[in-house]
Amino acid sequence: MTETGWPLIPRETLPPPIPVERRSPPRDTPRRPDGRQLSMFGAETTEPSPADLAGLLAGPGELGRIGGTARVSVIVDDAWRVHVLVAEFVARGLTATWAPVEEPEPEPEPEDQDPIEVRDEEILDTPTEPSPPRFEVRTAYSRRLNALATAWPDAAAQLFLSGPRLRLWVAAAGLPRPGGFRLGLDPAKDPVEVDAALVRVGLAGRVSDDGRSYVIVGRRRLTRLAELVGERPEAAPPEMWPGGAGA
Repeated sequence: MTETGWPLIPRETLPPPIPVERRSPPRDTPRRPDGRQLSMFGAETTEPSPADLAGLLAGPGELGRIGGTARVSVIVDDAWRVHVLVAEFVARGLTATWAPVEEPEPEPEPEDQDPIEVRDEEILDTPTEPSPPRFEVRTAYSRRLNALATAWPDAAAQLFLSGPRLRLWVAAAGLPRPGGFRLGLDPAKDPVEVDAALVRVGLAGRVSDDGRSYVIVGRRRLTRLAELVGERPEAAPPEMWPGGAGA
């Protein structure tokens, strides 16, 4: 694996790279191994496209532009998400890189503060837990993303969240919760258009109180989500993927 950042992270932090598998639409009526028919717009029946990265922009992804090129980047909080997203980007003909996110150092307390009187053994120093590692995954600047960059953000009003687009969103910021599933949002973005897009594909839910996630509940909606995003990638823990033990 040659992405930026690989030498900076111990190999035990990241799972080993997985081979990229290109998905192609099966012939005849597509069905799962258990005999259930696949969704017409699911990730397993739709050819991957750079336009699928709109699913990341619906969530916490960011769009960058330089000249006649564009790129998409997203910050993730689990190592397995790095491998899934890199494989998905490569399957769409995009060059992918990643790097650890440097967390800001806490500011030292001013030296001129009055000392706080502490009684004997009243307050004990407790070690602070280190923050879990986070990573930025990004595409290279590419002309293949120009159509998406040109259309965004106006395209959000007519956004159709197909299976491949939802698959990328789940890979970057999907998280099971009791009785439901959460899709991470950027709280700085207006969630109205994203909510409308999820309603259109049968995944009506609600924005969390802190604006950081979209919560989907109900057996029918969760089944619909699992059908759309397709089979779990090898690097993803079973309990983290829609339809898995934790979802």
